Amino acid sequence: MFIVLGRFQPFHNGHAHLLEAALALGPTTIAIGSSEAEMSMNNPWDADERAQMIREYLDGRDAKIVQIPDINDPPNWVEHAKGFHGDGTLVTSDEETKNLYSESDFPVHWVDYSQRESLEGWRVRLTLKMLSTVYEQDGQKQVMLASIPEKVVNWLIDNDALHRLYSISQGLEHQG
Repeated sequence: MFIVLGRFQPFHNGHAHLLEAALALGPTTIAIGSSEAEMSMNNPWDADERAQMIREYLDGRDAKIVQIPDINDPPNWVEHAKGFHGDGTLVTSDEETKNLYSESDFPVHWVDYSQRESLEGWRVRLTLKMLSTVYEQDGQKQVMLASIPEKVVNWLIDNDALHRLYSISQGLEHQG
């Protein structure tokens, strides 16, 4: 079993790259972290919505999806997460996650990804927040396709999942 772990806020091309690498290796479990997180700019979609995004991307391909609540205790995270995703090999391109799992003697398969910095979740969310004020869907899609798979872009638009980023940010202090 191969495991892809992430918050998937939202599911973007970096996640797709990891997931494709894992699927090519064998049966895959997708572990959605921070499953209990309250809605915020860092966590605008609940775990069920993130699972829907992933299912849209998978388009019928077989993979197990599990949800893992945070415990905010890194030394015990791997054992906690293992109770949800089971044994296997973690597939990651995140150095911190690789180290955490390796230190717990959990097998890790490293995937190089040259665009990792440009696809950090916070960058993608900031772009989506900006797009939440744009009402022209073709324009939204064109910008989102640079960092998010098309099936997920369509899910975000079809489920009016961008507007909440504008709503969540109301009352927050803005930089600039």
